[in-house]
Amino acid sequence: MCPHCRAFIDSKDKTCQYCGNALPMTAASRLRREERMSMAGSQVGFTTIILLLINAALFVTSLILTIRLAGETGMLANIDGQVLLMMGGKFRLSILLYGEWWRLLTANFLHGGLMHLAFNMMSLYNLGPIAEDMFGTSRFLVFYLATGVCGFAASTMWSDGLSIGASASICGLIGAMYGFSRRNFNSHLQSVAKRWIIAIAIFGFLFPNIDNAAHLGGLAAGLAFGYFCGTPGQDPGRESVWKGASIGVATLTVAAFYFAYRNLAPAIG
Repeated sequence: MCPHCRAFIDSKDKTCQYCGNALPMTAASRLRREERMSMAGSQVGFTTIILLLINAALFVTSLILTIRLAGETGMLANIDGQVLLMMGGKFRLSILLYGEWWRLLTANFLHGGLMHLAFNMMSLYNLGPIAEDMFGTSRFLVFYLATGVCGFAASTMWSDGLSIGASASICGLIGAMYGFSRRNFNSHLQSVAKRWIIAIAIFGFLFPNIDNAAHLGGLAAGLAFGYFCGTPGQDPGRESVWKGASIGVATLTVAAFYFAYRNLAPAIG
């Protein structure tokens, strides 16, 4: 039965032939997707792996530069703040006064220490496969990068301090999962997202140095994206738009790293 007009329909239909509205997943389809989600931890997608590798590579780079420029890192491999600033950390003055918009992207891939990196990469390793399987590569990549930008834009408006980390994008994925589950009546996905939201809120309350503005900005953006993104695989035209958007955000990210390199080059010779 169509949940919009209450007409009887075929269980295989994706759109109601009477009212024209998109139909939520059937119970069988939802069960198959939830089974895939439960296995996602052992099936890390290609895009998630690439994101993990980029974060790890940039952390190693920042660690080498910290040793070279500051002389030490400490037992937890803490990264020098000046190095993070040069590599593209979010900093209000640089963004608003000097127009260095690219910092809103590059800040997502930088981390202040080994524990910071480990926690965020563990979160991405657990959430990435679920989100990539649910949304597909194009939506997943757009959600990850765009919500990170929104998170650091909110952080820029809230504070003038240096801020970095993948947690804004991770909160964006959590928000997208929750928004999508509300729109598509997926109770299992909604439960997973709620647990992560509670965990993020607890960490934000307990640790004063966490950038809660970036978390909230990413989460809010993710909620909107997830709620309005549509059901993957239903509309070829919409899928083409998402593929184009993913190419666009990936190109902007490459450009952002180019500007970050130009900013860093004078300091490293």
